[in-house]
Amino acid sequence: MGLLIGFVRHGKTNWNAKGIIQGQTDIPLNEEGIAQANALAVRLSNEQRIWDAVISSDLQRARDTAAIIAERLGIPVLEPDIRFRERYFGEIEGTTEQERLERWGADWREQGLGMELDSEVRARGVEAVSDLMGREEGLHVLIVSHGSFIAQILKELCADLEDSRLGNLSYSILERQGDGWHPLLHNCTRHLEEIKV
Repeated sequence: MGLLIGFVRHGKTNWNAKGIIQGQTDIPLNEEGIAQANALAVRLSNEQRIWDAVISSDLQRARDTAAIIAERLGIPVLEPDIRFRERYFGEIEGTTEQERLERWGADWREQGLGMELDSEVRARGVEAVSDLMGREEGLHVLIVSHGSFIAQILKELCADLEDSRLGNLSYSILERQGDGWHPLLHNCTRHLEEIKV
């Protein structure tokens, strides 16, 4: 087995439940989000142990998800990295789809509105992963981050990967092969099937 990195989207928040874009707004996990994090932690504790450490963005929904997983697995939590934060969504942070349509119309995605560009998200993500691999050489590290960020970094590292919406607590694994990364698991949420909140 080559070097592995994993990507986990944080657990659900009240803003997720209401369809509000969070971006870099620091919203905590809700009860369901905590249950989701525990479900993945249980799954990982029952599978072959592959993770040596967990790291997350500095936003509390990612930090708390990472802490739940690390505690269950008995592995260290590395210092959070601000570069693993969600995309900055500018003026649309804190809005629902309906509010965006009312304020800016159907083409709100094309208007910029202060949103961080795909290229900017990918650049900081690649830099963060590269630094992490250099700093924690030889360790398999699980990265707990955010939906839009993970989608961009997966597209950057694995160009032929299918682009699909990443649910809360989705779990993906990449393996280093030569100069590139190969997906071993993508957007898996089977650990959530038993949850009743």
